[in-house]
Amino acid sequence: MRFPRTRPAPPAPVAPGGTVAEAASVRVALGGRPVLDGVSVTVRAGEVLALVGPNGAGKSTLLGVLAADLPVSAGEVRMHGRPVTGFSAPELALRRAVLPQSAVLSFPFTVEDVVRMGRAPHASSPAEDDRAVADAMAATEVTAFAARPFSALSGGERARVALARVLAQRAPLLLLDEPTAALDLRHQELVLRLCRERAGAGDAVVVVLHDLGLAAAYAHRVAVLAAGRVAADGPPAEVFAETLLSRVYDQPVEVFPHPRTDALLITPQRNL
Repeated sequence: MRFPRTRPAPPAPVAPGGTVAEAASVRVALGGRPVLDGVSVTVRAGEVLALVGPNGAGKSTLLGVLAADLPVSAGEVRMHGRPVTGFSAPELALRRAVLPQSAVLSFPFTVEDVVRMGRAPHASSPAEDDRAVADAMAATEVTAFAARPFSALSGGERARVALARVLAQRAPLLLLDEPTAALDLRHQELVLRLCRERAGAGDAVVVVLHDLGLAAAYAHRVAVLAAGRVAADGPPAEVFAETLLSRVYDQPVEVFPHPRTDALLITPQRNL
């Protein structure tokens, strides 16, 4: 699908550390059940923000709120200093790219077709679109099967193609919902390195993760959600404490430095 030829201009770049998006005292109820209860979070340019917490804590809902895909019953969500309710769909597409938990397509699109969908918001030249698509496929290591049907891929391959589409969109805000869930060890590391690279280039990245080790290694900041509230928000070294994590996950957790690198290691306590 292509947007009409008259398209809005992309937003002005945000300086590193500047606010790209924010949720202020947000409340959301789904199916009559409160899912977010007074949540506030700030997303900054040049930063990877990881949303972590147990199942049902509200992580994916918060991501949808930041993307302007879910309405709020109270509070406000802003992007580039403006309420998200004031943006049109084409304007939003130039400001944020969203990776959902799963990608399902009903038509026999090729891998390259799917990645090229990320260029739909842009009024760019075919050559520029081609470069963006090629760069995104190379970064996610899917170039080798560019001509294959998306439906013929494994779950992990589909996840990487979906990420390539997000990268090809070249929006300054990336919102990724469990991008490593279907991936092997090598490609989990690849995806989080790409998140850091995009942040290093000035983008703001918000990623939902269940692997606390990945969050500790790659996120500049983590927000720990529990029961629809933010239990803690800050650098991993400050937030990932045994007492907090054990309480939030209702599971005894150990946090200790790697014996060689001093990197933060997080593991559940086990009695085998």
